[in-house]
Amino acid sequence: MMRPEGFSAVMAHRVSDMRALDYFPTPPWAARAGGELVRGLDPGDGAGMTAWEPACGGGHMAWGLLEYFMGAVVTDIHDHGGPLRPERLGDFLDPAFAPEIRADWIITNPPFKAGEAFVRRAWARADRGVAMLLRLQFLEGAARCRLFAELPPHTVAVFAERVPMVQGRWDPEASSATAYAWFVWVKPGTPGWAQVEAQGTRMAWIAPGAKARLSRAEDLERFGGQNRDGAPGLFGGVLP
Repeated sequence: MMRPEGFSAVMAHRVSDMRALDYFPTPPWAARAGGELVRGLDPGDGAGMTAWEPACGGGHMAWGLLEYFMGAVVTDIHDHGGPLRPERLGDFLDPAFAPEIRADWIITNPPFKAGEAFVRRAWARADRGVAMLLRLQFLEGAARCRLFAELPPHTVAVFAERVPMVQGRWDPEASSATAYAWFVWVKPGTPGWAQVEAQGTRMAWIAPGAKARLSRAEDLERFGGQNRDGAPGLFGGVLP
């Protein structure tokens, strides 16, 4: 098949740009595990709480969180396509971005290299707490040691099962050797704050079986046919 002149260079540039964004969609079941954890730590006032997903990608995380929150604001630096597209485009790490957005919890799967910056920015912006889905490797490093000393998490909840993530798309059949955990910070005045002051960070485990228990048939209906930027994906055509 004949390709237009410059095709390879354009595609290489596009792939490079996408890799720079470090976009690895979260399996919705893993998002629900985070929502379940957060609502267990902070039931709120009974009227329902709000969440902000500032690296929303195609909406996989926000879709899972909707079971646990009254509503979710979704933003991202780039529109990746998908059923739950960003309400606002902008850099979450920019102090001037979306000052009008307020949420009880800021919850996301941030780019790994920007994880510390996301935690600090989210801590400054959230009303009640912060939850980040991160590689277990996030526990390592001198800079993150300082972060944890300054802002001790309430809970680090390690997935006993693997949480496979594929760059640019969600593949429910993927496998992975990477270990993930939910890192959760609570703000002063919330139910869990006294524990942080008295006991420091709690280690916990998300038990085997979470994937089966928290997966929903409608996850595939909503996301199964989508690839990066809305292109036809793993299971067929693009969903409306």
